[in-house]
Amino acid sequence: MYIFWYRPFDPSTSSGFRDLGFYAAKVQKVYLCSKINLIMNDNLKQSTGIRILIFLVILFISGLIGVAASAIFMFAGDTGMKLGQGISSIFMFVVPPIVYYFITRKEHQMKDLGLRKLTPPWWLIIIGAILMFISLPISNLLTEWNEGMKLEGAFQMLEDMLKTLEQTATDLTERMLNVDTIGGLLLNLIIIALIPALGEELTFRGVIQQGLTRRMNPHVAIILSAAIFSFIHFQFYGFLTRMFLGMLLGYMFYITGSLWTSILMHFLNNGSAVLIYYLNNKGIINVDVDHFGSTQSVWLIIASAVVTIGLITWSWIKAQPRKQVETTPLTPPAENN
Repeated sequence: MYIFWYRPFDPSTSSGFRDLGFYAAKVQKVYLCSKINLIMNDNLKQSTGIRILIFLVILFISGLIGVAASAIFMFAGDTGMKLGQGISSIFMFVVPPIVYYFITRKEHQMKDLGLRKLTPPWWLIIIGAILMFISLPISNLLTEWNEGMKLEGAFQMLEDMLKTLEQTATDLTERMLNVDTIGGLLLNLIIIALIPALGEELTFRGVIQQGLTRRMNPHVAIILSAAIFSFIHFQFYGFLTRMFLGMLLGYMFYITGSLWTSILMHFLNNGSAVLIYYLNNKGIINVDVDHFGSTQSVWLIIASAVVTIGLITWSWIKAQPRKQVETTPLTPPAENN
């Protein structure tokens, strides 16, 4: 869209004719640009590949900006490190979906990213919150299986590199979580819980899952987007657990049709770890955070699995989830001629 500043002219003078030519050229330019924009919009509506490419380019550029911006705080102590992490997360996961959305959408209604109001039955969001804790025995079991995986032979070097990266990530996380003040707790809740919950859900559920759901069976789309979600964290020895949690988030988002459900669930997952670390550091409790919710009882693990699957199935049936017929960022429905 072009906005012209008003320039009156008098056609009876030579300058007026020059002005008239100027305006004619401008009109022609507007016409041609409108045609180009129409073609581009049609391609964006019809080509999933173009839309995915646009999103990846935005993600890459925004990620680079985030890394560069976070580097400013690299030598500013622990608080600076946290601020840098928060800025990096915002540019990596919050900014790209929003920028991409405004580039490829006409209506500019945020519900297309999944930020829709919760509709009845309201108790589904409570079910989502409960699932994050009921499923802890399964999550811990998957973590044990994942950590027990060994890469033999030619892949031994790869395993050593993965373990080094995993340990580095663990050390950084523990350093960030090691606070015993209210200010530190609130900052951690924002940096580690709130920003990732909002940004990662916008990216992986709001953009990727909705786009995949348009092209395939919703169960396959949820599982695939959960795998991508886990892979992007680049922590091999937590891959199965993160994929499982991604599936829980994906199913509850699909069932409720609102991203606020999965954002709350994601926030509770990260926020619980932040709070437990804080209470441990204050000496109020003494809990092994890494094994919180784990059990050696096979029956408790089976019960956890049964209740988790049962709650998701029951929610699915009760809510009769829509097939996300609203226009989605990656693959909007074709328009009727």
